[in-house]
Amino acid sequence: MAQPGVSAEGQRRAERVLRMAVERVRSEHPSVEVETTVIEGPPARVLVDMSADADLLVVGSRGLGGFSGLLLGSVSHQCVHHAHCPVTVVR
Repeated sequence: MAQPGVSAEGQRRAERVLRMAVERVRSEHPSVEVETTVIEGPPARVLVDMSADADLLVVGSRGLGGFSGLLLGSVSHQCVHHAHCPVTVVR
């Protein structure tokens, strides 16, 4: 069932991306514990809020925005500057 405010298609897409990521991590690093959840909201705000209870936040260096020349995307930039825990940015 989709979360309130999230379209059923958006929920399916998010679950598919998470499933593929988890399968890859588990196949390449079977000893790594993986937990997933889909949370509605602006990505940077959600990640910064979630970082309050985290030991480490890992984000990609760039998202899907059109500025390919940037070293950091807007979400990773916000996380680096506002997270409540250490942040690792992966290219």
